[in-house]
Amino acid sequence: MFILGLTGSIGMGKSATAEMFRTLGIPVHDADATVHQLMGPKGRATAKINQVFPGCLAENGAVDRQKLGAQVLGDDVALKKLEAILHPMVRGEERKFLRICQLQRRKIVVLDIPLLFETKGEKRCDAVCVVSATKAIQKRRVLARSGMTQQKFNVILKKQMPDVQKRRRADYIIFSGAGFRVARNQVKKIVQEIQG
Repeated sequence: MFILGLTGSIGMGKSATAEMFRTLGIPVHDADATVHQLMGPKGRATAKINQVFPGCLAENGAVDRQKLGAQVLGDDVALKKLEAILHPMVRGEERKFLRICQLQRRKIVVLDIPLLFETKGEKRCDAVCVVSATKAIQKRRVLARSGMTQQKFNVILKKQMPDVQKRRRADYIIFSGAGFRVARNQVKKIVQEIQG
């Protein structure tokens, strides 16, 4: 089974690209979606996070990402505590996903991990695909998100490896700034190459 790591900095179009792999029938494990699940109303990480970061729950019992963000953004010690709770759980879910795909005799699977290089996740992959776009496109996409500010964007960028370094370390690069059709063709080409 070929494990393709999919990554890209914020606003580069990684989620849309992951969807293109899914459309081709490739199973995708989404680390971000797993985090959302773990921090949901009945999520496995919710109580533990609220214990370490009191007052971060929403009315529905899920972790309120805005409240949690206010406690961890820009605070490395707090962020490390949060990662110590979430990362092992996310890895556990990833292992479960890979086991299921192995049993289903899947030829290719995708691990969609935003901080793939930053967490040394590339070591668990056979190849890495980086989704990239120009800085102008990235900035426009990110600042269009609800609740996003230039300051928050800067903090997030500081946590992420620069796009140019990611591209240098990639086996495949998908440029998402030229529209969906171009990106879809790049995804198809990658899948064909791996299958071939």
